[in-house]
Amino acid sequence: MNGSRIAAVGHYQPARILTNEDLAGMVDTSDEWIRTRVGIRTRHIAGPDEPVDELAAHAAAKALAAAGRTPGDIDMVLVATSTAVDRSPNMAARVAARLGIPQAAVMDINVVCAGFTHTLATADHAVRAGAATRVLVIGADKMSEVTDWSDRTTCVLVGDGAGAAVVEACSPGQEPGIGPVLWGSVPEMGHAVRIEGTPARFAQEGQSVYRWATTQLPPIARQVCERAQVAPEDLAAVVLHQANLRIIEPLAQKIGAVNAVVARDVTESGNTSAASIPLAFSKLVERGEISTGDPVLLFGFGGNLSYAGQVVRCP
Repeated sequence: MNGSRIAAVGHYQPARILTNEDLAGMVDTSDEWIRTRVGIRTRHIAGPDEPVDELAAHAAAKALAAAGRTPGDIDMVLVATSTAVDRSPNMAARVAARLGIPQAAVMDINVVCAGFTHTLATADHAVRAGAATRVLVIGADKMSEVTDWSDRTTCVLVGDGAGAAVVEACSPGQEPGIGPVLWGSVPEMGHAVRIEGTPARFAQEGQSVYRWATTQLPPIARQVCERAQVAPEDLAAVVLHQANLRIIEPLAQKIGAVNAVVARDVTESGNTSAASIPLAFSKLVERGEISTGDPVLLFGFGGNLSYAGQVVRCP
C-alpha cells in the first residue's frame, strides 16, 4: 500500500504528416478555417501496415528504455484504446508479444479520449493492492482508421500515435507519485461522441462537447487538485486531453493553473484520443519544460462524456 509513481514516459508517432493544406485538397476546408476553429496545423497518420499495437509497442519500448527496465521487469500491460480492430488477441497481449514480456496480465481499457487517465488509475490501484509491482500503461489510437475523410467536421481533427508510462511501486517511505483519481461520466449524453457502425466511423456533436468541457469540467479538475492537496497555482504543467485548442485554453484558464505550462500538442498532432495525454506529457518531459518531481495535472475527457484526472509527479 505504498502507492506508485511514474518511472518514465515515452511516445511514438508515424512518420507521415498530413497538413491543413493537404486536407484542403481532399475536402472543402482551408488552413485558416481549421486553425481558427480547432487550432490544429498538422497531424501524423499511420499507414495500412502500422496497426495500433505497433504504435503502442514503439512508445512502450521508449518508456522502458528511459526507465532502465527490461520486458521481464513488467508484470502487467494495460492499453487504453478505442480503435482496436480485433476482439482477440487484445492490444495489450499483442504489445506484450512484440516486446517479449512474459506472463504479464494483459488488458485493454476503452474509455475513448479519457482512456489513458482511467488506465493510469487502474495501474496505480493494482500496485497499491499488491496485484502488480511494475505496469506498462499505454494510450494508443489509430483514429485515421475510423474517420470519414469526406466529413470536414471530423477529418480535420484526428491523428494517430501512442504514449506510454512505466508505473512502479514506490519505495517504503517514498511519497506516492500518482495522486488519487477523480472519475465519472454523463452516460445519458454518451451519444455526443461515437465510434460506431460497420465500418466503424467517428462522429460527434461538437457544440455539446464544447459546452460540457468548458462549463462542467473546470470545477471537477479543481477537485482533482484538492484530492492531491496541490493548489492549482502550484501546478508546473496541465496536460488535458488534446481535443481542440478552443477547449484546452479556456479549460486550463478556468482551472486556475496560472503558473503552469499548458500542453498544446494538439496543434502538431491533432486529436489522438487515448494517446493524446501521454503523447503531450512525454513531449514536455523530453523538451525539459518540466522537471523531476514537478506536480502535473493529467485530465482526460471525451467519449461517453467520461472524465478522469489525477495529479502526478514528473519522472
